[in-house]
Amino acid sequence: MSQQTEPTRAASLPSFDRDSAGRARLGRSVLADLFAPGQLSTPAYVYDLTGIRAAAQALVEAFGEAPHLVAYAVKANTAGPVVRTIAAAGCGADVVSGGELAVALGAGIPPQRIVMSGVAKLDGEIDAALMAGPHGIAAIQLESVEEASRVAARARALGRRARVGLRLNPGVLVDTHVHVATGHDEAKFGIPMADLGAAFEAIDAACELSLVGISSHVGSQLMETRGYLLAAERVCDVVAARDAKGPIIELVDFGGGFGIDYGGTSPLAPDVFARAALDLARRRGLEGRTIVVEPGRSLVAAMGVLVARVIQTKRARSGDQGGERRWLMIDAGMNDLIRPALYQAKHRIEPLDAPVPAGARGIRVVGPVCESSDDFGEHPMPESAPDLVVIRDAGAYGYTMASEYNGRALPIEVFLDGDAAPQVKRPRGVDAWVRERLEEPVARGDAGR
Repeated sequence: MSQQTEPTRAASLPSFDRDSAGRARLGRSVLADLFAPGQLSTPAYVYDLTGIRAAAQALVEAFGEAPHLVAYAVKANTAGPVVRTIAAAGCGADVVSGGELAVALGAGIPPQRIVMSGVAKLDGEIDAALMAGPHGIAAIQLESVEEASRVAARARALGRRARVGLRLNPGVLVDTHVHVATGHDEAKFGIPMADLGAAFEAIDAACELSLVGISSHVGSQLMETRGYLLAAERVCDVVAARDAKGPIIELVDFGGGFGIDYGGTSPLAPDVFARAALDLARRRGLEGRTIVVEPGRSLVAAMGVLVARVIQTKRARSGDQGGERRWLMIDAGMNDLIRPALYQAKHRIEPLDAPVPAGARGIRVVGPVCESSDDFGEHPMPESAPDLVVIRDAGAYGYTMASEYNGRALPIEVFLDGDAAPQVKRPRGVDAWVRERLEEPVARGDAGR
């Protein structure tokens, strides 16, 4: 599908907006009301399940009657209410650990609608994938030639036949952050094209393995279809070559990585990628195969925010020229949202109770963590510091990557769904963390009890 014939760019999803008084709103809820004195504590992740449901349904519907599997990348947001909402919208799951597999199954996703990726799967994780349901999950994605013998050994030990896929490394470098580019020659992910022959030999030599899929994933935060389709073409090439020699491939997996607008960009909507994938599959004669896509952030990021309280401001003279440095210090830090520190990502940060006035000066927003990288960048703010701020587009890779570094409790999570009462998940507090850190270690002989 050429760029000229692609649908319009993704519009801003309606989850976040402001009411007539200028107060920040997520879904139908005014955030300031949730965080009024005596109400919810901060930092807090807030998610709009209605918006997540609509995003998932829109992507599923883009496939029409064509066989497909929208396998939600659970790592983006593992919260039970989120995964259950996405599952109810017709999605399966892409998991990368035994823990994520258990979450997907526990959220009601059938094993036959789950694929598992990961370059270093533990034996126990492979076993869990093999033993899920009567026939195991849809596919265990092999990411190296060496992994084939490991999966075969576990299947043999359990008396199972393993449904496996090959994750290709297509040698495609896309325009994204180096930490989330996964399809180039130096990436640890997938099997290089040059090693495919050896991978096929290893699978064919193991009677415990059944090759059912070919997949690829070139990276995250993709704004255009070009690199995605280039890798997809190579997937189709491999499927065609394998079809000519062995059983027909069932699952044609083009991966995910669909981008979102973190401010000032104009990414293509996920359904554009889906329709481009379908168009390619039809042109390559693969209409009857199940087309798999693996969206994560595009289903949840814009439907989540991180609300933080302003602790104080700081002003400091700069050098001998009379300059001034200004900081806005909030109670959310890199332990709550690590993306700015890890990927140099910039999330929009705004006052909760009113929009930023025109011409407002920028101030550096920082957290409480004892690291210079605990810095969310410069953002325009009113001269009088607000009581609360909202960090936008934080529904993906936020809580899932959070930690208790510096002895700080994990943030609470709040789930909104239309007019229903908000639901709240509270993690263990600082007191529980202190008790666990001070607890005496057990003797070696008691460690497994």
